[in-house]
Amino acid sequence: MKIRPYGDTLHDGKIQLSFTLPIPCSLHGEETAKALVKKMGIHDVHVVHATPLNDNYSFYILYGTTHHEIDPSTVSVTDVDTDTLTKSDIEDYIEQHFNRPLIFIGASTGTDAHTVGIDAIMNMKGYAGHYGLERYKGIKAINLGSQIDNETLLEEAVKHQADVILISQTVTQKDVHIQNLTAFIELLEAENKRDDFIVIIGGPRITHSLAKELGYDAGFGPKKYAFDVASFAVQALNIKLNKEV
Repeated sequence: MKIRPYGDTLHDGKIQLSFTLPIPCSLHGEETAKALVKKMGIHDVHVVHATPLNDNYSFYILYGTTHHEIDPSTVSVTDVDTDTLTKSDIEDYIEQHFNRPLIFIGASTGTDAHTVGIDAIMNMKGYAGHYGLERYKGIKAINLGSQIDNETLLEEAVKHQADVILISQTVTQKDVHIQNLTAFIELLEAENKRDDFIVIIGGPRITHSLAKELGYDAGFGPKKYAFDVASFAVQALNIKLNKEV
């Protein structure tokens, strides 16, 4: 069954867009915004909000109608395929399958100065009511903080004999996160250490499919918490160690 966006009535194709233009806010600006949206194949376009950001930039919200439709059954999703466990289940899993604490080391790398993502996963208090890895029995969590270069992260991972490396990328303007994440995998491969760790990335524009494409074991985007990351990591690590035996 093919579907279209829903606004007032089912399949009516109503859609909302918002964007900034580098022109002053004016009637000319509104007409420019409408013309741009019409070029996207959207018709019956209306500007419902326009506001200046400064003398030379303006922000617009527009409504319109699209004729495009999609069959949801034709859309495929690449997602983490391990079971999602609770905190207590993860702790039990570690106790049953490992004879030592597991070492997770994490950082916001490159020029990224934001720590909210890595702190949400690593710090004891966690985020949104979900405890971070520091509170998990059987896990030693080492949070290096922000603006850690790739070489330092690898050096610290080797020094602490880490099992899992976690990388958070919040700053993604001009795809700088792609460059940085690619460089880390290249560094691991150059040092012949790619197989030494389970390597996981996370951030607002990270998906599992992107992570796999870049050479990582897994990727987690928004609304993912420590138990999501740990669930994958402990199961992947167990599989990895069993293959090495």
